[in-house]
Amino acid sequence: MKPSRVRAALVTAVLVTTAALTATPARAATTLTMRGADVSSLQRTLDLGGKYYNASGTAADPYDILKSVGVNYARLRIWNNPASGYNNKAKVLQQARAIKAKGLKLLIDFHYSDTWADPGKQYTPAAWSSHSLSQLGTDVYNYTYDVCTALKSQGTTPDSIQVGNEINVGMLWPRGQVVNNNFAPLATLLKQGYNAVKACNNATQVWVHVADADSMANMRWFYDGIKAQGVPWDVTALSYYCMWHGTLANLYNVITDARTRYGKPVVIAETAYQFTTADADNEPNSIPGTVLCDNIPATWAGQAQQFTWVQNTARNAGAVGVFYWEPTWYAIKGNGWDPADINGTGDGWDNMAVFDWSGRVNPGIRWTP
Repeated sequence: MKPSRVRAALVTAVLVTTAALTATPARAATTLTMRGADVSSLQRTLDLGGKYYNASGTAADPYDILKSVGVNYARLRIWNNPASGYNNKAKVLQQARAIKAKGLKLLIDFHYSDTWADPGKQYTPAAWSSHSLSQLGTDVYNYTYDVCTALKSQGTTPDSIQVGNEINVGMLWPRGQVVNNNFAPLATLLKQGYNAVKACNNATQVWVHVADADSMANMRWFYDGIKAQGVPWDVTALSYYCMWHGTLANLYNVITDARTRYGKPVVIAETAYQFTTADADNEPNSIPGTVLCDNIPATWAGQAQQFTWVQNTARNAGAVGVFYWEPTWYAIKGNGWDPADINGTGDGWDNMAVFDWSGRVNPGIRWTP
């Protein structure tokens, strides 16, 4: 995910046709054992002096606030050599210590880039730009192993690692891009990433993550493609943003199919919903507050309701986890979206975080098993 000024065309408000998907189930199909929050921007906010407050308005540690509303897993993205100096190896090691000290599990999200990687772009790191596919495979192995072993050495072994972020049509473009249905180049890279993780710590789960919760056909195309190439993975990870990825009924069907078709746990690695139609800074909101789903308003109550519905849908479909993307990224000057201009850009996610513009948590938000 990346909050940007340019995104794919937004899908207008969608309606759920199956009431059972939104109601709290009488008997859950599964338990959401992974109740996650991507807190990748949090260290920058704290370094800038940002404060966080619980629902009663009392200042508190943001990890403690998240734990109090049900979070048990934290996700951190890692970029190879970002210009901002954040989300790199050193900062990930620092933040991992804080996360593990709070008793949270840890997911590391490798973008394999110096900046954002998502379905529309997968930029090769500058240091690897001239490398052949074979060299890139070695790069992926060495980098993944290095970061993982550094985390392990300081006592913060990752519980899970994503080999790539929203790699709908590959990663490390152009060499790792899927062209003309040829998954072989991407498979080379994914296998190297998997092997590196297991060499570091065999118990760490390897996730393969795409933003294909919108389409069963797209989901099958991708995972059938890597499966045919012999790519191993432990967890099937999908992004679901209702503005782009359709109805909850469709999400239910995609999760169910992915779980049964590949025989692996399914997690919603990213989701979010807006709590306001307003904008806190001069950076346009990535998702305007006027683009709503399921007739749910952009309010604190609406945000909490939509997140509950996503969790219920995932649970009923047999998923094992749901992660909210960047719930702590509230508007604070100097924590911009562009790593090449972190001070000069604003926060396009200020209406999507679960903390308001003063750092107070949404009183209704809950992560539930």
